[in-house]
Amino acid sequence: MAAFTRITEQDSNYRHLHDMSVLEVLTSINKEDKTVPDAVAAAINDIEKVVSVAIEKMLGGGRLFYIGAGTSGRLGIVDASECPPTYGVPYGLVIGIIAGGSHAITNAVENAEDNPNQGWLDLQAHNINENDVVIGLAASGTTPYVISALEKCNEHGITTASISCNPGAPLSAAAKFPIEVVVGPEFVTGSTRMKSGTAQKLVLNMISTTVMIGLGRVEDNKMVNMQLTNEKLVDRGVHMLMKQINSDNYEAAKALLLQHGSVKKATDAYLGA
Repeated sequence: MAAFTRITEQDSNYRHLHDMSVLEVLTSINKEDKTVPDAVAAAINDIEKVVSVAIEKMLGGGRLFYIGAGTSGRLGIVDASECPPTYGVPYGLVIGIIAGGSHAITNAVENAEDNPNQGWLDLQAHNINENDVVIGLAASGTTPYVISALEKCNEHGITTASISCNPGAPLSAAAKFPIEVVVGPEFVTGSTRMKSGTAQKLVLNMISTTVMIGLGRVEDNKMVNMQLTNEKLVDRGVHMLMKQINSDNYEAAKALLLQHGSVKKATDAYLGA
């Protein structure tokens, strides 16, 4: 069998970066970044499969897990942590897990990604079960912590998916629903926090947003279940509510919103739903 090639580790298409002007560096990075959405578009059909199974499982009471290491793990945690305030879902419905634990969110934890046993143990701490969906994140597609976690999930009948940036990655082989977004060599050789990280972020945005729409957490194009955690969001909610109930009374709408805690609940109360 041919050796696995990590495109994410191949030499940059640019040389002598240290000799470039600041403008040349910025322009070149931007040029590379523009290629990422096209790579994501090529994976749309695979992304659709992951979203569809996630919606089905979550409507049946399951949860969505992201598990990764380094940049990939941090991106998963960011996406998971933004679901409750944005869509009003309970904490624990979408869960991000990173190799090395919470300390690794802001600090590198040596060798954490190389531990093939810890990923499954970290999932077990959340009472993972066959109702859940686990998405493994690894730009290289070779991270032992993530691969072994998905393999254990498969053994226990838990639905698995993956997001990686190398074609034919070992992580893809471990996932029932693999997603590969092949963005090519990084601007700085091997710096997968760049194009690969951007690709993973775009795919995670697509997955969580579409899942939340599928779970009924969006009406029309509005975040009617968002948490009112600051004045900006309260003001946004008031204007959304005024439109929903066809009112031009800002203060009355604000009082109604604050009384019920979300645009959805305030609208239902006002309309007698």
